[in-house]
Amino acid sequence: MNRRKFLGYFGSAVALSVVPASLSADDYRKLKPKVWEAKTVDDAIKELFGSAEMIEKGVKIKLPSVASNGGAVPVKFSTKIPAKTVAIFQDANPESAVAVYNVGKYDLTQYSLKIKMGKSGTITVVVEGLDGKLYVGKQSLEVAAGGCEG
Repeated sequence: MNRRKFLGYFGSAVALSVVPASLSADDYRKLKPKVWEAKTVDDAIKELFGSAEMIEKGVKIKLPSVASNGGAVPVKFSTKIPAKTVAIFQDANPESAVAVYNVGKYDLTQYSLKIKMGKSGTITVVVEGLDGKLYVGKQSLEVAAGGCEG
């Protein structure tokens, strides 16, 4: 085996052995089950973060003007706030919590996901900053009944 192939294989093996050690995830459904049972956004935020006191800045949300399919509503949001947790909530379905992410210093600042909404409502994104404060962005969304826009 020549030296370049050996170094390439060795480098790949080292990189793969380090990756699983650096990945971690918290199962919020087990750690904080009441978050996923909460019927209102404020109750879910209180259960997750212990407080609902938020600062309305630093979180930008981009939604379509009208969602033609409530089964797959595209949600894009971004923040430049140094964060440790990012959470998404909505008030259109019986349970408010959608997703919770633990983030690190060098993690993403732009997010994109699709959520299910049974009716028109408001999407709320909460960012828990490294400073311990909660930052929020909210945007209302109209879901077209029967999959027809307008």
